[in-house]
Amino acid sequence: MYRRAFLQKATVGAMALSLPQVPDFFKSTGMGIVVHSYASRWNPKTPSSAYPGFANALDLLDHCHQIGAGGAQVVVSDWTADFARKVRDKREKLGLYLEGSIGLPKKPDDVPKFEQEVVNAKEAGAQVLRTVCSSGRRYETYHSPEAFQELKKSALLSLQLAEPVLRKHSVKLGVENHKDWRANELVALLQQLNSEWVGVTLDFGNSIALLEDPMDVIQTLMPYVFTTHVKDMAVDEYADGFLLSEVPLGTGILDLPAIIERCKKHNPSITFNLEMITRDPLEIPCLTKAYWETFDGVSGADLARTLQLVRQHKPKSALPKISQLSADNRLAAEEANILACLSYSKDRIGLK
Repeated sequence: MYRRAFLQKATVGAMALSLPQVPDFFKSTGMGIVVHSYASRWNPKTPSSAYPGFANALDLLDHCHQIGAGGAQVVVSDWTADFARKVRDKREKLGLYLEGSIGLPKKPDDVPKFEQEVVNAKEAGAQVLRTVCSSGRRYETYHSPEAFQELKKSALLSLQLAEPVLRKHSVKLGVENHKDWRANELVALLQQLNSEWVGVTLDFGNSIALLEDPMDVIQTLMPYVFTTHVKDMAVDEYADGFLLSEVPLGTGILDLPAIIERCKKHNPSITFNLEMITRDPLEIPCLTKAYWETFDGVSGADLARTLQLVRQHKPKSALPKISQLSADNRLAAEEANILACLSYSKDRIGLK
C-alpha cells in the first residue's frame, strides 16, 4: 500500500520537472518547513533507524538543509540563551532562515517568560513569530456563544500583554487563522489591538473548516500577513458534513500559484512555510447542531457554497489515511509528502 503511494508521489515530482520555466516575479527564498509537518518525527515515541527523530531545532535545521528547504518555523519554548546561540550559528552556517512558534502570555505573571522566549528567538535569527489564540478547533473546543466570547476576551488580553514586548524587541508576531477565527473576526481582533507588530500567519487551507472561501480569506487577511502556512487541501463528503485533508501541493483544490502571487504582491519579502500534516482526514461536522453553537451571522449560503465545493471536487479515490500504517511507514509517508511538496514549490511556484 505504501509503495504505491510513494510511486504516485514520485510521479508528481517527475511531472513537475517538465513544467514551463517559472516567471521571475515568483522567484524568492526557498520554501521553509513548519515543524508540525513532522508530527510523527518531532520528538517521536517510537525510534526509527530509517527516519531518526528530531530532538530539537538543530536537528530540524540540519534536515531542512539536507532536503533543500529554505528554512524552518519551529517552537522556541524553553530555549536557553546558549541554545539560541547554537541555533543561530547552525542557521548561519547552513544559510537558512528561521521563524519561531510561540505561546502567548495569559496573565501578567507570564510576560517575563514570554519576553525571554522572544529574546532567545531573536538571538537565533527569528524576526517573525507565529502564534495561536485557541487551544483547539472552534467546533470541537467551544460549545456555546459565551465560551467563544471568552476566547475573544482572553485573546485580546494576551495580545495586549505581548505587544509591548514585541515592540521593545522589534519582533513581529503573526496570529494564525487556526480553525478558530473566521477572517473578519481575526481582522476585528487585530484592529482592536492596532499594532504594527501584531499581524497574521496566513494558513492557506484552515478556514475551509469554518465554511469560508479560501480566496476570500486571503483577500481579507492579506493586509495583515507577516508569514504563511502553505498547504493544499482535498475534500470529500461524509454523513455529518465533509472531510478535509492536507495533500501534497498541486494535488488538491487550492489555486496555489494565484495565492502565492497575491502574497508576494502584498509583501515581496514574505516567507512561505510548508505545513504538510500527514494524518487521517479531519471530520468537519457542519451538518450537526453542535457545529453551529459558536457561529453568529454565518449564512446558509456559506454552507451551501462549501458543500458545493466539496461535491465539485470529489476525489477519484478515498482521501489518504495513515492510522493503519506501521510506525515506519507513517514516517516514510510523511517524508514522501514533504519531498513532493518541495519539488512542486521549486518547479511550479519558483521557491528555490
